[in-house]
This record gives sequence, structure tokens and C-alpha cells, in this order.
Amino acid sequence: MIFTTLLSLLTLALSTASTPVGPQQLVVVTPHITSPKAADVWTVGSIQNVTWETDNIPPGTRNFEGTLVLGFLTNYTDGRGHVAVSENLNNSSPLAQNFTIGTGHALVTVPNVPTRSNYIIVLFGDSGNASPQFKITRK
Repeated sequence: MIFTTLLSLLTLALSTASTPVGPQQLVVVTPHITSPKAADVWTVGSIQNVTWETDNIPPGTRNFEGTLVLGFLTNYTDGRGHVAVSENLNNSSPLAQNFTIGTGHALVTVPNVPTRSNYIIVLFGDSGNASPQFKITRK
């Protein structure tokens, strides 16, 4: 009898401890990149200021660390015959990293890359968002 009572109490305690909590709200930060713009032309080796809007960044996420990555857009046909877009991100060589998202800007040195008119900058914090396409030229 005592054993059954203890077992019942233990079962009740364990089931209470594992009761799921209500749904958690996820905060996704995707600030709009304001520079570079679509008409911008950057030169290899120059220093550029990448900027983004900070108005809609929630206070609890303003100190998130960010990373800026250069990429370029290309179209390809996937396995089902659909045309898709690849961002071709250079994740192995970020343009900038460990800056605070809430600052709204970061200075970058334009790497030695081929001339293209379809480059993008992607800002990663807790989510990634891309700039408009812009051009990088060689000196």
C-alpha cells in the first residue's frame, strides 16, 4: 500500500514536471539593407560603409552580433526543371563580423573579385537578408 502510494506520487510529480509550456514567440531580425543600392559601383580595394535600418530591431535583439557576406546571384535549373536562384555566398571570407546589429552599419574592404553587376551583401544576425544587386569593378 505504501509502495503504491509512493509510486503514484512519484508518477504525478514527474508528469507535472514534464508538462509543456505555452508556445514561445520567436523574434526574427531582418533589417532592410540601405547601402549598397542597386545603382552603386564599388571598386576592388576601396572601403565601403554597408548600412541597414535599425528602427524595427526589437530592443532585446539590438546587441546581436552580425556578419556581412559577399555573394552574387545566378540562376540554375533544379532537379525538377524549375529555375531557382543561388546567392553564391562567400561564407569562408566574411566582409565583416562580430559587430552589433543595432549600430546600423559596418565598414568593409572590397575584396579582389572579378567585375560583376550582380553582387549582393547578406547581413546575418539571427536571420539573413540581402541587399539589392550592385556592381564591383576592378581598378
